[in-house]
Parts: sequence; C-alpha cells; structure tokens
Amino acid sequence: MPSPEIPENERVLRLLQQTDEAKFIEALFKAHYAALCRTAFRVVGDRDAAEDLVQDVFVKIWNGRQTLHITTSLKAYLHRSAVNASLNYLEKHKRQVNLEPEALSNLAPAVDSLEEALSLKEVEARVEEAIQALPPACRTIFVLSRYEAMSYQEIADALELSVKTVENQMGKALKTMRHYLKAYVRHLFSALL
Repeated sequence: MPSPEIPENERVLRLLQQTDEAKFIEALFKAHYAALCRTAFRVVGDRDAAEDLVQDVFVKIWNGRQTLHITTSLKAYLHRSAVNASLNYLEKHKRQVNLEPEALSNLAPAVDSLEEALSLKEVEARVEEAIQALPPACRTIFVLSRYEAMSYQEIADALELSVKTVENQMGKALKTMRHYLKAYVRHLFSALL
C-alpha cells in the first residue's frame, strides 16, 4: 500500500526539478537537516562527520534531482540515505562510534550533586559501551528507535526492511543491552544496599 506521503513526495520532487538551489535549501534542507544530523551523529559519533555526511546526502539529491524517484515517504528516504552514508563512512574508516562527551551531557537530566553527576557519567559510559557492543544493524535500529523516537514502521521504511525484521533486531539489541548492563546494574544495586 503506497504511503500517504507519496503525493507530497511527487510535489517536492517536481519543485526540486523546477527550482534553483536556494529554494531547494528552503524546501528540504531547513526542514530535515537537524533530524538527519542527529541520526548520522548517533551512527558515526562525530558531529563534524555527521554534518558532512548529511550535506553530502543533500548534494547527491540536488545533483540527481532530474532522475530521482522516491517510492517511500520522503522522510524515510532521507533517513535511509543518511544511515547508508553513515554506515559507509564507518566501513571506510573502520572505527567504533564514540559519542562526544557534550552529546552525552545534552541527553542527561540535571543532577543535584557531584556524586550524582559522577554516577550519571558512569551510567552513560556503560550505556554507550553497551550500544557499541551491538552489531551495526542492531545499533542503527536501536538508535533510530530510542534516540530518534521513530516507530518500527518508520524504521522499516527508512531502512527498507520489514517491520518484523526491525522487531527482531530490536529484540536482539535489547537482549544484548540487558546482558551487557546486567553485571553493572547488579553492582550498582549492591552498592546502594
């Protein structure tokens, strides 16, 4: 069943084909850049690289606008493009993702004491280690679900997977995360008691 966004996609594609670069930036770049940067950042862990990757995605779309054909929703297409670019970047650079410290602090709630702050930093570090322990496909799906708040259907559309595959990968990701964090949580609770 076609997505309800397809007619909107066709309108945007016609606009892309009939417009100049400034209108393109207004229509697509401003509307999607920040969300795509967050997605790419959570995959590659480097803010500058994420911004470069998303800019490359937009350049490719702009350069291929005359022959571009999108069969999913525009949002899904853009997210898929950003994820693919990010995974290609990781493969090319053969590196593990290490989130920048300020990114983790932006995700953290305010704390009342130094002890709480240190504990929270340790929890964040353990969660980041657990995320890094995930296979790339699981990590991508986990990040899109938990950090980008995308539904399983949106993830499936963006990654061109079935919803069942997304569910299975999330189950695998959560099981791995639980296993990885189990010893730490047990240690944390024993320290509290």
